[in-house]
Amino acid sequence: MSPTETGRHFWRDIRVQLPFLAWLVVLWMLLWSQFTVLAFISGLVVAVFVTRVFRLPTVELSGRINIWYAALLIVQFLFAVLRGAVAVTMQVFDFRHQPGAAIIAVPLRYADDLMMTHVAVISSLVPGSLVVEADRDRQVLYLHVIGVRSMADVEKQREGVLQWERRVVRALGAPAQYRALKADERAARAGGAGGLTRGGAR
Repeated sequence: MSPTETGRHFWRDIRVQLPFLAWLVVLWMLLWSQFTVLAFISGLVVAVFVTRVFRLPTVELSGRINIWYAALLIVQFLFAVLRGAVAVTMQVFDFRHQPGAAIIAVPLRYADDLMMTHVAVISSLVPGSLVVEADRDRQVLYLHVIGVRSMADVEKQREGVLQWERRVVRALGAPAQYRALKADERAARAGGAGGLTRGGAR
């Protein structure tokens, strides 16, 4: 392959991976809690380095994005981070009670590899929960969560993760995933509590 063809192949790969690179840069800035030009540039350098050195198969995106639901997802995520930080702080300074912790399994309904990654990252970035294992074959996330003292608390935490899955599907899910979600929502409205039953989602 000639140098010209090599350069052309490089830029084509970058263009195809652009949404993935943008997501890596956002994660880098979130991890460092810095939203500056320097953080953006360093995140971009790291993202390009990682995707070029540790080459993986090209990520197949869903080909669908809903701007309204995507913007709503971002706002809900930022609010959840703030609320989670406040809740964890209150638990730390509540010397009368231990916060309580548990490992919970959350079977996802609409997940493929990319969807599982989105849900896992969001769940881990919200204070109070952390994904400790992901079962790719069974589409199950295992999370360590704090602030649980009863089975009702466990179910509340599980439902929270499933709610994030539904939000991500609305914003970024593949057409088939979005259709499956809408069908389940229609079934839930028609049958009351009968819809969205897998993994305790309602």
